Amino acid sequence: MVPADPQASVLRLALQQFGARLFEAAPGIVTWVLLLAPAWISIVFSTPGALAVAAAVLVFDIYWVGRAITLVTGVYGTMWRMRSDMRKDWLALCREEQKTGAHDPLQYYHLCVIPTYTEPYHVLERTVQAIVDANYPPELKMIGIITRETDKPGWENVALLKEKFGGQLGGFYHIKDPLEPGIVIGKSAAMNWGGRWMVRVLTEEGYKLDHVLITDLDSDYKIHPEYFGWISLNHARTALRDYVIWQPVPLFHNNIWQVPMAVRIMSASTSQWQMFLHSRPHRLVAFSSYTCSLEFVRRVGYWDKDVIPEDSRFYWKAFFTFGKRFSVKSVYLPIYGDSPLARDYAATHMNQYNQIKRWAWGITDVPYVLARLFKHPEIPLVLRMRRFMNLAFNHLNWIFLPMLLMFGASAPLWVSVDWSLTDLGQTLWSYSGILLGTTLSTVIFFLYFEIRMLPPKPANWPLWKQGVVYLQYFAYPVVGLVMSVLPALEAHTRLLFGRYLEYRVTEKV
Repeated sequence: MVPADPQASVLRLALQQFGARLFEAAPGIVTWVLLLAPAWISIVFSTPGALAVAAAVLVFDIYWVGRAITLVTGVYGTMWRMRSDMRKDWLALCREEQKTGAHDPLQYYHLCVIPTYTEPYHVLERTVQAIVDANYPPELKMIGIITRETDKPGWENVALLKEKFGGQLGGFYHIKDPLEPGIVIGKSAAMNWGGRWMVRVLTEEGYKLDHVLITDLDSDYKIHPEYFGWISLNHARTALRDYVIWQPVPLFHNNIWQVPMAVRIMSASTSQWQMFLHSRPHRLVAFSSYTCSLEFVRRVGYWDKDVIPEDSRFYWKAFFTFGKRFSVKSVYLPIYGDSPLARDYAATHMNQYNQIKRWAWGITDVPYVLARLFKHPEIPLVLRMRRFMNLAFNHLNWIFLPMLLMFGASAPLWVSVDWSLTDLGQTLWSYSGILLGTTLSTVIFFLYFEIRMLPPKPANWPLWKQGVVYLQYFAYPVVGLVMSVLPALEAHTRLLFGRYLEYRVTEKV
């Protein structure tokens, strides 16, 4: 046998590492190339390039008017369905279904696993109270709270919660996370440990894992009172129930009247974007808090313990595990979360910025999916490509589309003097401005939807403040650029240069 050449091995390893790094940097490269395209095309190709850019922006603006209408109708459709389902007694419907003998929705236990770190007691108490108050048999509800082994204040909080609520539930578990070596500290690693711990403990206690529905619940989220009943009935009725993630509609309304204007606007836009996604089932992915069977979690291989975007990565693991059988289905009920609120004004805005940046770090799913896209021939190619394209375009459009809408028509005028002096250049720029204004006018509809869903304003607010607060939503174009586009662009740029993001716990007060 000829001995291996050490230099060749080193070279091969170096090339592999370079290829992997280039693969990882590709999304950031594409982002910056597209972002700067209106400028560099106009510079490189002079007047013809400027004309091409202006015409492309105009066509895109026309498309975006149509898309804005689609967004409005999608959000309205989801809101109508939510309002209908919120009025029903889903536990009574479960019992009726049980009597008919067709299905038995009440065979399912609901386990809420809540990862925590530094959360104040009152935040956790509110979350647990909502679970206890939910319209579902107490003996079929369980809670598992994850704290770090070293988090002694967290232990005290769990002990107090167990003393107060433990007797009103079928089970109350304290999961102590040892922070295993090699993990990326954050929610995903905590859920990895918590999921494995609960599978072991509940198996020992004699539970059937496919009869335990686990909800990955953020510590500041309040479930709707009918949530468990809705899930149980629809889960029992679904043929491929063991391959489903159930996704509720997140509304960041718990403290909406306590946060500054910019944070309130971002919370509203995030909630309504999620509502739109519920009108497009093929685009829906796991987000923030959701439910599936514990057997589903075990077969997927739990949450990854070395990533930050825990929910989207769990979605992709499930997709490559179950293929076309897997789906994310809408729960047409809200789940109420906190908007970022910290100790002072500046820290609150930084909290919001970092939260959006952490969500945008989901761009790391692009190289993850690409590396596996062609290794699963058992999944139809069309399905693989459609879901990958949704992933890639969602992250690219997050940055590219708002910038193109706001500045795309102006860029050729700024960089090409010849084009700026032509009548055609000024005309196309004017038409683009009219279309942009038409698109932004749809904020009126979104404001109406938000008014219909928001909790009552504080009683001590003067009348003028109760009215003026709605005018703040018209600042969305500026707030969106600063608080959404910029953190997403930072996330893409960090990945481009290999400056990996660290998980930062959102401060809560």
